[in-house]
Amino acid sequence: MSCIRFSTTAQREAMRRDAAALAAADQAILHRSPPVTETKIARLRLLAEHARPSIRQSAASSRSAPLDLLERLAADRDPGVRGEVAKNEAAPAALVEALSRDRDARVRCWAVLNPLLPDERVRELEADRDAQVARLAGWRLGAAQPA
Repeated sequence: MSCIRFSTTAQREAMRRDAAALAAADQAILHRSPPVTETKIARLRLLAEHARPSIRQSAASSRSAPLDLLERLAADRDPGVRGEVAKNEAAPAALVEALSRDRDARVRCWAVLNPLLPDERVRELEADRDAQVARLAGWRLGAAQPA
C-alpha cells in the first residue's frame, strides 16, 4: 500500500480554504504530538549520555526532557548543548536565567531570546561584554514594547 495520497483539485482547494479559517491553536489540536512515555524519557536519557555533542543537543532541545536531565545538560562541557537548554521553552525560568550567565556568549544569546528569561535580566544583558548579546537584549526589549 502506498503512503502517497492523491487528492483531487476540489479536495486540495477545500483544504486550503479550511486551513485559513482555523486559528493557530485549532491547527495545533489537529496535529498533536504523541504522549510522552517512559520509553521516550529513557531514549532521551540515552541520547544525553552520547559522546557526540550533536546527539546530546537533540536531548537538550526536547520539550519532553525531565528537569533533572535539563539540569545535567545545562552543565555540559559543550556550549552547543548548553545553548539548546537555554533556548528550550520547556526549561524552567531559573535554569534559563542561570544559563544567561554562561561563560560562552552563544549560550547567553540563546538565553536572552528565550521568552522565559525575565525582562530584568534581559536589561542587565544590554550591558553584556559581548556585543551580540547586548544587541539581542536591546532588540528583545524593544520588540516587547508596544509600537
